[in-house]
Amino acid sequence: MRANNVLGIIYASTYDQSLPELTNMRTMGSVPFGGRYRLIDFPLSNMVNSGISKVGVITKSNYRSLMDHLGTGKPWDLSRKREGMFILPPFNSAEDSGGLFANRIDALVGCASFISSSTNEYVLLCDCNTICNIDINLLFDAHEQSGADITAAYCHGTVPALNNTMTFDLDSDGRIKEIAISSVGGEEGNYSLNVFLLKKSLLERLISQAASMHYTDFERDLIQANVGVLKICGYKTEGFVVTLDSLKSFYDANMALLDLNNRSELFCRKRPVYTKVRDEVPAIYGLGAAVKNSLVADGCKIEGTVENSILFRGVTIGKDAVVKNSIIMQGAYIGSGATLNSVIMDKISIIKPDKSLCGTNTFPVYVGKGIVV
Repeated sequence: MRANNVLGIIYASTYDQSLPELTNMRTMGSVPFGGRYRLIDFPLSNMVNSGISKVGVITKSNYRSLMDHLGTGKPWDLSRKREGMFILPPFNSAEDSGGLFANRIDALVGCASFISSSTNEYVLLCDCNTICNIDINLLFDAHEQSGADITAAYCHGTVPALNNTMTFDLDSDGRIKEIAISSVGGEEGNYSLNVFLLKKSLLERLISQAASMHYTDFERDLIQANVGVLKICGYKTEGFVVTLDSLKSFYDANMALLDLNNRSELFCRKRPVYTKVRDEVPAIYGLGAAVKNSLVADGCKIEGTVENSILFRGVTIGKDAVVKNSIIMQGAYIGSGATLNSVIMDKISIIKPDKSLCGTNTFPVYVGKGIVV
């Protein structure tokens, strides 16, 4: 595989603040998605499907659930004697008065020794809040053919409302001529997926420069500022691509999986998405169960009505309960006669019998982890 000389770096905590409800007790990388996955499964699977065998996962805080999910990396074939997967927690020297890194540059400076010790020639940087299935080998080919110093993956669509979102203006050869940075979003454009491929030697030089100049902004100081200095090219990503910037975008991304075409693009057979394996019994459907246009994971017990919803593992739907247009996460319990519409229930939360919760598709109701209603 062509990308087997690439070191993978995944930021597990970037943009945690964009999903405060879901990242209150977990990091962005461990946010559940699609009935059985976590967000980190997508960049991690993209890497291993392309032959990348050494991956560093940069963590910041609330990463216990992330470590539990990743384990030794066995589901991704990264449990190895040589190379494999490495968890990179915040690193601070005895002189540091702070605790956690403040930005991407701090994170890279903290794991500089991990990067320098790698024998790989290239480095691939990724975030966890973008859900897509990219063939990294094609990105690598485009990088080599263009002779670029840095290749940045982008998508044409509605720009997400995230801090420091980059939009690209490209010439006919795919070279980025201009970069605009915004935190508003909403307009149409070529927006960055924060997937960057570059040589390790160049990244080390940029990290050293950033540390010596006390740079704090990766997008402005290292990417935008070097548009006229380095050859930075874009790689357009097609298919199902979603960048999460709010609870509504998370809801919409999950609901989009109810469309077979979207599922086929995201979970294609050639590039499967791997996740932690949990041995569960198949879903149990009671005599009064009625399920329509829904994704139901193993271990569920359904005795009520479920429509246009996503049920994670181990969910219980009581007798005569009605669940519509909702996302019910692992281990949640919905009592008999309860009614839910446009609700996001976090793990092990409980809805008591005959209770009713109704949101809208533009403003879904969120029930926190372990909350009893």
